[in-house]
Amino acid sequence: MLTGIRLFFVILICSSAIILAQKAIKVIVTSDVHGRIFPYDLTNNIETNNSLATVMSYVSELRNNGDAIVLLDNGDILQGDPAVYYSNYINTGIPHLVSQVFNYMGYDAATIGNHDIEAGHPVYDKIIRELKIPWLAANAMKNDSSAPYFTPYKIIEKLGKRIAVIGMVTPLIPDWLPEKLWAGIYFEDLIESSRKWIKIVTEKENPDYIIGLFHSGLDYNYGNQNENSFKNENAVELVAANVPGFDVIFSGHDHKVANKMINKTLILGPGSHANNVAIATILLGDFQKINGEIVSMKNYIPDEKFLAKFNDYFSGAEEFVSKEIGVLEHPVSTRNSYFGNSEFVDLLHRIQLDNSG
Repeated sequence: MLTGIRLFFVILICSSAIILAQKAIKVIVTSDVHGRIFPYDLTNNIETNNSLATVMSYVSELRNNGDAIVLLDNGDILQGDPAVYYSNYINTGIPHLVSQVFNYMGYDAATIGNHDIEAGHPVYDKIIRELKIPWLAANAMKNDSSAPYFTPYKIIEKLGKRIAVIGMVTPLIPDWLPEKLWAGIYFEDLIESSRKWIKIVTEKENPDYIIGLFHSGLDYNYGNQNENSFKNENAVELVAANVPGFDVIFSGHDHKVANKMINKTLILGPGSHANNVAIATILLGDFQKINGEIVSMKNYIPDEKFLAKFNDYFSGAEEFVSKEIGVLEHPVSTRNSYFGNSEFVDLLHRIQLDNSG
């Protein structure tokens, strides 16, 4: 009996050693960062503990440990913070903050989101030219051809494996944004487009793994839609259920944290504002498997080299939002707008009239 117990522990220790020594690729994804590049909220003038500067600390730690990583972003970074607004529309004579941050952090690819399209052609077209990586959206097609407006997919090679990353963006952009912002582009249904690109990528590239980087959410019933709705806003689970071939699909757009399996597809969503990253760990060798996890950034501090590198961008945005543009003689509130006349709404209307003529 004692010999049997000893043998059991020997086998257990040996198995654990094999697993610890097993090679792995970590696919790390941020999504819906909404301009939270710096650990400071310029709108409310307070420090924060979530930003890409913090993600940089985490990624650097993994790289310093020798981990093989693939770093991806899943869209909606160009809206939501004065720092990106400043780069979008004010400080336009130099490379955009986002393109420089993605290049510096060593991102491998990114998917464009609806709020990135919202910034307009001059902004996202400029960023495309400045990026060293592709901005993906396989279902965003040029009006005058059958070719995608953005790059449809990226092949990434790590540890001898070919990983295909197919990007998609929620197709309801024309319902939300004026045409001038997406002129020359039409958006395909995610299920139909996924079937098309799975076939193309499989036949042309022969990848070992296929990853969906989808700026689309999980709740396909949202907004009076259902599983049969054409161009469903949140189609990640529908694709996983109806389109074989994806090993992992990263979700976004809805700001939800997710870690679930549908059929044979792992679905991961990191949430928003760089609070977390979603990680798919691809285990190689005899124990091949893909594990999913959500890692919080709250215990990491901002990377000092990152902050120094982009200090001029931050300082410029900080100075811009600190400019005095008027004086309120007394506090105004939105509360009165629920019941009748509102000085706050009157102020907005006067500004709109002054700017529209």
